[in-house]
This record gives sequence, C-alpha cells and structure tokens, in this order.
Amino acid sequence: MSLLRSTLTAILLALLAFAIFGPITNMLIWSLAETWYYPAKLPQTYGFSFWERVFRPQGNAIEALWSSVLIALFTVLASLAVAIPAGLALGRGSLPWRTLFLLIFLLPQAFPSIAVHMNIARIFYGLGLNGTYLGVVLVHTIQGLVFSVWIATAAFAAIDRKLEEAAANMGASPFTVFKTVTLPLALPGLMASAIFVFLISLDEFTGTYFVGVPDITTMPLLLFTASMEGNYQIASITALILLVPSVGFMLFIERFLKSDVLAKVGS
Repeated sequence: MSLLRSTLTAILLALLAFAIFGPITNMLIWSLAETWYYPAKLPQTYGFSFWERVFRPQGNAIEALWSSVLIALFTVLASLAVAIPAGLALGRGSLPWRTLFLLIFLLPQAFPSIAVHMNIARIFYGLGLNGTYLGVVLVHTIQGLVFSVWIATAAFAAIDRKLEEAAANMGASPFTVFKTVTLPLALPGLMASAIFVFLISLDEFTGTYFVGVPDITTMPLLLFTASMEGNYQIASITALILLVPSVGFMLFIERFLKSDVLAKVGS
C-alpha cells in the first residue's frame, strides 16, 4: 500500500512538472532553433540569430518592452491611488454595504474580457483616448483594481488596531498614526498588490489590442503578431522575456503575502 501510494505520488509530481516545465522547455528549444522542419523531432540546427533579430533596433522589441514597462508602472500608480483609500475604508472602517463594494470591483472579471474591452474601446473612442498611452493605462487599471483593492483591503484589515490605539494614546494625530503605524504595517500587502498589478499590466493583451492598436505596441502584441505570422522563434523569445519578471516578482510576492493577510480577504 505504501509503495503504491509513493508510486502514484511520484507519477503525479512528474505530470505536474511536465505540465509546468514542458511548455517552457519547448519555448527554449524554439528560441534556439535556426532550422526545424517536419518530421524532425528536434531542430536541425541551433543558434542565436533570432535573439539578435529580436533585440536589433529594427526588431521593435526594445521599444515594445519599454512601452510595456512604462504602461505597467503608471498602471500601478493609478491602481494604488484608488486601492489605498478604498482598502483603508473597506478594511478598517464600518462601511455600509462593504461586501457589495468589494463585489463591484470584481465585475470586470465577471464577464468575457473581449466583450468588456470592446465596449471600453467604444467609449474611449468617443473620448479620444484610443491609440494613447493614457487610454491603455486606464483600461489596464480597470483590470488591476480587482486585485489591488482586494489585497489592500486584506492588508489593512490584518493590522492589529491596538497598535494604532497605543500610538494615539501617546498623543499622535490620526495622520501621524496612519503614516508611522498603519501604512508601514500594510506596506508588504501593498507591495504585493503593486506587483500583481504590474504583472497583470505587463501581460495584458486584449485591452491593449482594442484600445492601443495600432499606435501602441507592447510585448504581448509583439508576441501575438509573431505567432500569427508563424514566426515561432520570435514568439518564443518574446514569451521568455515576459516570463522573467513574472517569475521574479511572484517569488517576491510569496515572501510578503502571508496567510494571515490572505485570511482577511472578503472577511
């Protein structure tokens, strides 16, 4: 019985590892493939010429990467500008219909993203925001608010109020209490929120496609274009570039977003 259980566990772990690392390995192989024709199981020749093509000035990868990072940074700022006061009110205050407000921030995720972004693009077209960085940042912020507000709410709700009361008893003003006690204690959760929003913006495709094309080009759009053209080497290299910050930031999030914070979500 013990041997059977160990065997099943090993098989499940092997399948999980294949599901995770199989696609990544395939992208790595494609990124180094110079020639790869059917029915060959592996590339006939390997090299770095496609990496050079991606990073040359004519490849638009560097410009697209900078655009993606710039849009993601402004999306983080816009999301936190809403999430911090909203999280403070929802997490610390006795706000009427608190659950309803939290559910409202989930609405963009409750419908198919294509339908949502098509209607946003129609509204933005009337406002002259299509094809602008501001329009792309706003549509990314709409998506990011789902995570930023909920995580900020949980971060503020997890703070022990006795610490704030102790600071107030020492004569600190409400603003001083917030600046020296509340905000530093909530900072790990807010950092995790900011990183989630950054990664969502960095990988966002449909919103950028409907609002930004053809004037704004980001890495996901570059990946999509290469895939549609059948250039799997360029698409794989672009995907690997997007994978690096995602993995790094997720490891960073795991360090700060602990179970005691997550337990406060929606409570």
